[in-house]
Amino acid sequence: MAKDIGIDLGTASVLVFVRGKGIVLNEPSVVALDKNTGKLLKVGEEAQAMLGRTPGNIIAIRPLREGVISDYDMTERMLREFIHKVAGVSVFKPRVIICVPSGITEVEERAVIDAGISAGARKVYLIEEPVAAAIGAGIDIAKPDGHMVVDIGGGTADIAVISLGGVVESASIKIAGDQLNEAVVKYMRRKHNLLVGERTAEEMKKHIGCVFPKDEEEVMDVKGRCLLTGLPKVVPVSSTEMMDAFEEPVERIMEAIHSVLERTPPELVADISTNGIVMTGGGSLVSGFDKLVTARTGIHTMIADDAISCVALGTGMSLETLGNMQEGTMNLSRRKQMS
Repeated sequence: MAKDIGIDLGTASVLVFVRGKGIVLNEPSVVALDKNTGKLLKVGEEAQAMLGRTPGNIIAIRPLREGVISDYDMTERMLREFIHKVAGVSVFKPRVIICVPSGITEVEERAVIDAGISAGARKVYLIEEPVAAAIGAGIDIAKPDGHMVVDIGGGTADIAVISLGGVVESASIKIAGDQLNEAVVKYMRRKHNLLVGERTAEEMKKHIGCVFPKDEEEVMDVKGRCLLTGLPKVVPVSSTEMMDAFEEPVERIMEAIHSVLERTPPELVADISTNGIVMTGGGSLVSGFDKLVTARTGIHTMIADDAISCVALGTGMSLETLGNMQEGTMNLSRRKQMS
């Protein structure tokens, strides 16, 4: 019998959870193909190594932008490769549950379902990212108790208040890890006349990036191309500078958190101030994010134990309740509204 599969289809990476085995695959959502023949060359890690380094006939692309499918054909081929990798060749097609941002439109929803079916799934179910993140972070979402989850991924930041197994209030904005990288690239260009690539920006974000003043200043030597001379150049960059670079996207995320809290019923706000805010996703690991949210909202904020895998774990755990789900619909909050 084919195993049920949970997929966290992220802009930056795809995590696959197989029932009974846990997370079995974690690879970047990148596809490399030959432009002339249309042949798929590499998927995942091997394709990512080619980003920005390919000869003319090979292109490495990310088929997902801002949490949704931007290249349907490539997404389907990437999914097929990943499903094949974890499920192998089987007569039975697996049932698949795919995680999507909470602000997704019906058209985008349909595209995800169709891509899953075309990639070899027997049935496709959808789950909202903040709900999956809450389950993965160990929150019992079935209770009549309010919890707030802030999931900052690669392409989207999803903020949701969850109670009784559904989303009460939510916001999904297309500002997350990728936009933090872009902000670093722009900052380096504006402040240091230095052109750096996306991968360098990612490294800077991981090593010296912060959104709240650090106890000790950290400095990193950044290599790039000088815009004035066109030659390679090395510039020292401090963690305080990174705070300046991140200011605009971080402000937008904070505004979204604030607006969700404003719209939340008072009973649930009281629950949230007791339970605290839980942050998940790779973007939440930028140094000081939890401290910033605590300082701005006055509500204790913590980062989930396995922040990067939370959504995938939650998606996997919801495989246990597949029998109660309607095929294809947003499984939790929207299903309640539909029925």
